Amino acid sequence: MTTILTITGMRSVHCARAVYTALGMVAGVTTAKVVIGEAIVEHDGRASAAELTAAVAMMGYQVVDIEDRGRTLPVL
Repeated sequence: MTTILTITGMRSVHCARAVYTALGMVAGVTTAKVVIGEAIVEHDGRASAAELTAAVAMMGYQVVDIEDRGRTLPVL
């Protein structure tokens, strides 16, 4: 599954690294691409929106929007 988080409060690459690290600790997360203001998280379905939001909040940032995109298939 792919979940896209819109995040406020991030101002630098250091913020993005902190969020990346926190999201990586959530059970089920396989990859995360984090840039200032957004995280695109790939997971196996075990990671809930609440767990992802809590991980971001633990780093001091706020999730203001969550979009689930379901499963993504690899491009062959």
